Amino acid sequence: MKKNYVSNSQESVRMFKSSLLESLSKVHFFVPIIIYLPVVLYCLYMAIFDAHQSVGRILVLLVSGLFIWTFTEYVLHRFVFHFVPKAEWALRLHFIFHGVHHDYPSDKKRLVMPPSASIPLALGFFFLFRAILPQHEDVYAFFASFISGYLVYDIGHYAIHHFNFKGGIWKSIKKHHMLHHYQDPTKGYGVSSALWDKVFRSDFEGQK
Repeated sequence: MKKNYVSNSQESVRMFKSSLLESLSKVHFFVPIIIYLPVVLYCLYMAIFDAHQSVGRILVLLVSGLFIWTFTEYVLHRFVFHFVPKAEWALRLHFIFHGVHHDYPSDKKRLVMPPSASIPLALGFFFLFRAILPQHEDVYAFFASFISGYLVYDIGHYAIHHFNFKGGIWKSIKKHHMLHHYQDPTKGYGVSSALWDKVFRSDFEGQK
């Protein structure tokens, strides 16, 4: 069987000659919590106390935001992170964004998304949702849930690679993701959930 990684070392190859760029490409797993938990709390505050929305509407938006996150996670992982371009410069970008993770899947500082990438994406999604949701105020509860889903994905991704789960749902999720890394990277694109892999038939179909 073909080896799908270079090393299981907790450090990966240097990616940039610039020490500044190299440092920006490495992130402690707790950084997303520091950045985005205040965003979640602020959005919830705005939804409840400023927008004066009903409890029922807020709950629907929260559920919807989390649901849309699971789909977004799947689409980004399958069609963006795993898109392999042909141009040399594009291949370099692909390696920086995701290839390095598959070559060095245990690198502790390249398991969560760097703020230099996550912040522009978060802003883009915020204004997109604000534009397409029925009411501008809907964005607060929806985005709070969407970003909470992202946090579960990012921190969960770190845990999947470095925590030894004894049982339960997280053990099942870990098995699913390990098959993606060590058996077949063309399947198992869902990280925090296998829902969309089942829907789009990219699951492992009982493989162990």
